[in-house]
Amino acid sequence: MNQLVTAIPTGLAAFTATNIDDLVILTLFFSQVNKTFRSRHIYIGQYLGFTALVLASMTGFFGGLVVPSNWIGLLGLMPIATGLSRLLNKESDCVESETVVAEKSAIASFISPQTYSVAAVTVANGSDNIGIYMPLFANSTWESLLIIIGIFFSLVGVWCYAAYTLTRLPAINQVITPHSTTLVPFVLIALGAYIVWESGASILITLVASCLYLTWLILAKNSGQSPEMEN
Repeated sequence: MNQLVTAIPTGLAAFTATNIDDLVILTLFFSQVNKTFRSRHIYIGQYLGFTALVLASMTGFFGGLVVPSNWIGLLGLMPIATGLSRLLNKESDCVESETVVAEKSAIASFISPQTYSVAAVTVANGSDNIGIYMPLFANSTWESLLIIIGIFFSLVGVWCYAAYTLTRLPAINQVITPHSTTLVPFVLIALGAYIVWESGASILITLVASCLYLTWLILAKNSGQSPEMEN
């Protein structure tokens, strides 16, 4: 019984500690809402991404293998790719948002690229979530686990609503919304770079890049072309 009582504050504390930064990112997402990027895309994407994080953390409860943090850090490449894509396609996105006026169905929202871009950012920013949820789940009973997960999914909705409400405040709306299209890509790129660097995944990326460069040198040598000749 005591464990069930402590599951509530434990769930509240664990979610809050691991999702403060998500509140900022969600606020930026909601500030970009237009005719093609709807609030429902953010809600559904956030729930999809968080569900993936919970499922990954369940390996702790079942005693499965723990994924090394530096491999999880490679997920930081996803917000970098999303940010670069938004920078390169900024003008086409603006034109599309002006021409598309039809409402999409719930199913279309569920499978839309906008939904999965939000989910990808949520997952990529979730290495700290997995790091905390995995041992938390491992030390939980079935009853307390269900309570904690129930609290988590309830708070996802609260987080989304809080971020949406923040963007409705005049002071924040006047500062963020006019610059959101320009600001968000750089925030995503910076977030991805931070995730990669903090997790140590940059070592893996450097190693892969070095292998690819060495492979290119070998192929160039075998074909009778050197890098200097190509330049």
